[in-house]
Order: sequence, then structure tokens, then C-alpha cells
Amino acid sequence: MNKTYELIVLATNWGFEGTTDQFCAAAKKEGYDGIEIWWPGDDQKAQQELFAALEKHNLQVGFLCAGWQTDPREHFNTFRSAVDAASENRFRKPLYVNCHSGKDFFSFDQNRMFIEHTIAQSKKTGIPICHETHRGRMMFAANICRQFIEKLPELKLTFDVSHWCNVHESLLADQQETVSMALDKVEHIHARIGHAEGPQVNDPRAPEWNEAVSQHFGWWDKVVDRKKKTGERMTFLTEFGPADYMPTLPYTRQALSDQWAINVHMMQLLRKRYQ
Repeated sequence: MNKTYELIVLATNWGFEGTTDQFCAAAKKEGYDGIEIWWPGDDQKAQQELFAALEKHNLQVGFLCAGWQTDPREHFNTFRSAVDAASENRFRKPLYVNCHSGKDFFSFDQNRMFIEHTIAQSKKTGIPICHETHRGRMMFAANICRQFIEKLPELKLTFDVSHWCNVHESLLADQQETVSMALDKVEHIHARIGHAEGPQVNDPRAPEWNEAVSQHFGWWDKVVDRKKKTGERMTFLTEFGPADYMPTLPYTRQALSDQWAINVHMMQLLRKRYQ
């Protein structure tokens, strides 16, 4: 292992009920290195609260950025503004910027401009800017992602393979070459366990999910092995979500498992395996 290799595990505020300071305090108490959070945009108060909490609790940060409009040009303008602001902010240099990029119904060329901009912005700032393999976005399916990899070799990915398991209704045994190509482009990982019928198992500690858990770690192992050999930073986000990502009981919508406890469990597994 190259001695400059570094493992950083981050917490998500998705589903957390409380202030930014309370979230950062809870993440620090559990032993996380930092947090991943949506870039606050032009909300100066939210920015101040976020950066004050990061400083107070000595946490690192990765930012999420996206657009939402159905018109590709409007969508791109919103996306570009967020990515540029997050990567050039004067308060705290992020570990990375993770992008929910484009839309699944945009054309290849319409989505391509998102990648081309982030490649240029990453070179300008020195910050990794990655495109997440997320349903509804440009990287929603393995075969579609492959087209971008082949045409844009400088592409960097946030690997949330749980989405692909859901989209392709499998653990991707029939697309091993494509998945391998994607793994070579991965800079950041969202550590959620998906399965053939959904993006999130109800509890990865349950024995019925052993095959899915093993397969996900098998994919992640390959990325970490590369990072260890090259002596690079490896960032993970533990990202099991709340209802309705978390399966619930009918009528009451009571979550079947404890989201926070599962994410802490995943963080501990990652540290044990990859430290």
C-alpha cells in the first residue's frame, strides 16, 4: 500500500431532523471524518451556519450540486452556477463536488456539456468533480454510462451502484465488462446496498442480504485497491436513506430499520475493511 493512501468516511444529513450544528455534532460523535451536503446556493445564512459548524466540529465536506429544469440549457445554467460556486467558495475547500448531472431524457450531446464543464472546472480548481450513477440522471444505467466513458475519458464518477442494480433488476452479472470500465473512473463512493428490486435493502445486517452486501463490497474493493496502489484519497459516503427509501410498514409509514444506526454500521465496516 502506498503510504499516501487516505480513507475518509462521510455522513449524510438526508433524513436528519435537527440543525446543521446538531448534525455535525452527531457525525463527529460517531467518528465520521466529515459530511456530504447540498451546496447551500445563495443562502448566505445557510452558508454561514454550515461553515461555522464544520469549523466547530473539525469536519471535512463534500458538496452535492444539481439542476432540475426540464429545459436542458436552463438546467445546465443552474448546474454550472452551483458547481462553480461550490468549488470556488472562499470558506472551505471541499474534498470533492458530487453532481446529480443532467437528466435521463436529455440527449447525449445535451448531457455531454455537463461533463465537459466539470472537467474544465476540476482542472481550474484542483477539486475532483464527479458524476453520480443515479436514476433519473444522465448516468442512470450502466450501458448509458459506458457511452460517456468511451467518448469522454476524463470523466470521473461517484459510484452509487445500488441504482444500477434497481434499473437492471440484477446484481449486474451480465454487464461485468461495463461495470469494470466504470470502476476505473470512480473517485467517490456512496455506500448503500441495493438489490434487483430496489435501491436500498431494508437492513444490510440481515442475513438474507448477504449476497447483495458481498457483491457491493466486491465492487468497492476494486476501487480501493486502485487507490491504495496509487496512494490517493478514497472517500465514502454512508447513504442509507429515510422513508420512502427505507421500506416502511403500511398505513403508519413506520421505518423498518434505524437509518442512522445502519449508516454508522456501514461506516464501521468501511473502516475495518479499508483503513
